[in-house]
Amino acid sequence: MADARVTCITRQPRKHPHEGITHLGGNGWKRSKAEVIAAIEDRRDTFHLLVGGERAEISVLNGPNGKYLRAYAQGQWNDSLLTLPPCI
Repeated sequence: MADARVTCITRQPRKHPHEGITHLGGNGWKRSKAEVIAAIEDRRDTFHLLVGGERAEISVLNGPNGKYLRAYAQGQWNDSLLTLPPCI
């Protein structure tokens, strides 16, 4: 099982911003949202980002338009994933 730190995202404009994420990336890697969701659900890999120097886990949630990814830290869901810069 790999534990990957996410440092960038690619997204399209959507009514629900978390659902607009199309890809996540980090140091030397980039995966589609579908690949990340499958890896989390299959418990093959974990993903996280750093928020104020603290770890925020990335989890899969069910929304009105399907599954999406969101960060969880300090006992609450947050929008930290959306604050990451775009992947180049």
